[in-house]
Amino acid sequence: MVHKSLEAAERLEREDGLGVEVLDLRTLLPLDDAAIVGTVKRTNRVLVVHEDTRTGGVGGEITARINELAFEWLDAPVRRVCAHDVILPYAPTLEDFVLPQTEDIVKACRWLARY
Repeated sequence: MVHKSLEAAERLEREDGLGVEVLDLRTLLPLDDAAIVGTVKRTNRVLVVHEDTRTGGVGGEITARINELAFEWLDAPVRRVCAHDVILPYAPTLEDFVLPQTEDIVKACRWLARY
């Protein structure tokens, strides 16, 4: 999702003049809480993007940690862009529908910017 997030950030800067910081968490265990909190303090908004499903996905854990460690710096609710809560299909067109795409990230970022 890093590549799609970077594409979305570039598009948002070009089309909307929005500066977007993309934090690539290189590992999920251990999770880099300091980097996450630092990003929240700088941006005051968070969009968690991941390929897993919303239910049971790592984005829920990241969101929980943000609420525990950095809630006072948030100016908007934490949003998630993730896969639909279905089994990943085999067909490429269906896979593209289920998994997050650049356009999904752009829409969510615009929502956060307007909040």
